[in-house]
Amino acid sequence: MKVGIGYCNEEDALLSGKKVAENAIAKSKIDSPDFIFSFCSGQLDHDEFFRGLQSVVGNKVPIIGGSAIGVITNDYLSYEGYPAAAAVVQLDTLRLRVGAVDNLDRDERLAGIKLAKKLAKEPEDSLLLIFYDSIKIPATDDIPPVLNASSPLLEGIEQELHSNVPIIGAGVIGDYDLSPAKQFCGSYVGNQSVVGALLAGDFKPYFRIMHGCSPLDGVYHRITKIQGSNIYELDGKPIVEMIDELFGNQDWRYHHPVDLLTIGRNLGSRFEESKEGNYVNRLITGILPNGEGIGIFEPDFEEGTEIQFMLRDTTKMIESAKRNSAELMEQIKTEGRKALFGMYIDCAGRTAKYLNTKIEEASEIQEVFNQYNIPLLGFYSGVEIAPLLKKSRGLDWTGVLLVLAED
Repeated sequence: MKVGIGYCNEEDALLSGKKVAENAIAKSKIDSPDFIFSFCSGQLDHDEFFRGLQSVVGNKVPIIGGSAIGVITNDYLSYEGYPAAAAVVQLDTLRLRVGAVDNLDRDERLAGIKLAKKLAKEPEDSLLLIFYDSIKIPATDDIPPVLNASSPLLEGIEQELHSNVPIIGAGVIGDYDLSPAKQFCGSYVGNQSVVGALLAGDFKPYFRIMHGCSPLDGVYHRITKIQGSNIYELDGKPIVEMIDELFGNQDWRYHHPVDLLTIGRNLGSRFEESKEGNYVNRLITGILPNGEGIGIFEPDFEEGTEIQFMLRDTTKMIESAKRNSAELMEQIKTEGRKALFGMYIDCAGRTAKYLNTKIEEASEIQEVFNQYNIPLLGFYSGVEIAPLLKKSRGLDWTGVLLVLAED
């Protein structure tokens, strides 16, 4: 397996796609490209960028990926201008099947079922990668966005696959305004789509989830009124008023998504010391137009669910990225395998510019991968997907690091 990484930051989308593909192929001396992962800024013309990639590799090579706030490679970390990147892969001993389904916004669960049927499982399947459109209805100045939900999508896939293949991927977004996004669906550019790649062969996938949220005060609250991804009451009280009290003002109401504060669900024991790896955290997309509730990124909570208010902890976030990436590479080495390629799916809310920090959290991942001389492609996403506590889940404000390794 050969992997070459290409990068470009130019407004000319056709030229950008051409340069990205050419740089990737030249870097790893790829003879016959079999597959491409690629992500580009929402500011770029995706159709022209896709055409630029195909001008180099031909129209028979599947390309999957789509919109991103920014991209991450071994040498670049960029979310300003028109950043774009790709991993061009020569598979050799690996096998890969690609499928795509549209109309995601009509029924996420049905889209998942259709995707799984298209991919047709084999006993040797080891990993399913999926990328889908995060934005169902874009945000406006006054109204938070409506998002496509990962939980019913994953349920549909798992219902049809009937296997323990780990599912890793992302809901893609192209900018912080949560404008409409696009997906690279193998042979075409789509929207309101989910694209998947099922991998098999002589390799093992390794992954780690980078966290970074801490309970605000340790107090549990019970959801007493919720509809879909909109929460109205906790403990019988209006949640908007509770958040007003937490911030001490109403300034948070004008932010989409809301800064600092998230909603967390502890999947571990509530009576032991909190462990960040046991939490599923949900970003608050904003206050509802009538001011009666808030939106969150996923509709997977219900009445009776116990939650906690969580603070996004930048120090813990950076420490988690550094520790987990180093430990993962050491684990691969200890188990006698060689890392071939890494993909880092990083929440767009973790950039230094968004958090107003001096250190880029993803630079810790870069440093580890450059130390081991392993190709790295990453991008900034809306939702991250990975197995957590033995079940693939949609996550928020996390980084998911995937590494493919061979004996």
